Amino acid sequence: MKIVIINYGAGNIQSIKFAIQRLGYEAILSNDPEEIKAADKIIFPGVGEASSAMQKLKDSGLDGLIPELEQPVLGICLGMQLMCNYTEEGDTRGLQIFDVDVVRFDNGVKVPQIGWNQIESLDSPLFEGILEKEYIYLVHSYYAPVTEDTVAQTHYGVTYSTALQKDNFYGTQFHPEKSSVVGEKILENFLKL
Repeated sequence: MKIVIINYGAGNIQSIKFAIQRLGYEAILSNDPEEIKAADKIIFPGVGEASSAMQKLKDSGLDGLIPELEQPVLGICLGMQLMCNYTEEGDTRGLQIFDVDVVRFDNGVKVPQIGWNQIESLDSPLFEGILEKEYIYLVHSYYAPVTEDTVAQTHYGVTYSTALQKDNFYGTQFHPEKSSVVGEKILENFLKL
């Protein structure tokens, strides 16, 4: 199985690569469109600020490629947010895969949300064998509200989407590579899709 982690200069890609190795697979880091198109599974990570990450995608031409992909694609954290229509962070237009706008947590909660929280309302093959209210690891200031593409939710001041799914596109707001046994199982489920 050919697994590509999209390397566009805005991701914590080594920790994802190591998590995949722990599952017994190898992943390639690449921003080469041909290599990405030839992959069986694609992981689209993201760390940092949305507008600069989107600019990096545009600079490499990946902003046009990613929405056209037909194999399973997993966006993680900012990667998932960039797959949405728009994010308030940096007033950024996204890849418009998921029909939802990403907004900032209000001042009623500590921002960013950092640490462990529970996922529930699980409704995707990603969560095969995962129990309701398991704990996953999050670091974020912006969130996707609950939408028809929501396949997992978390509560932090508001109830929001911690995972989205539409067709062959999957997204997790949490970091599966940092979410211990639960996260590894979710990554393994993605690789087995």
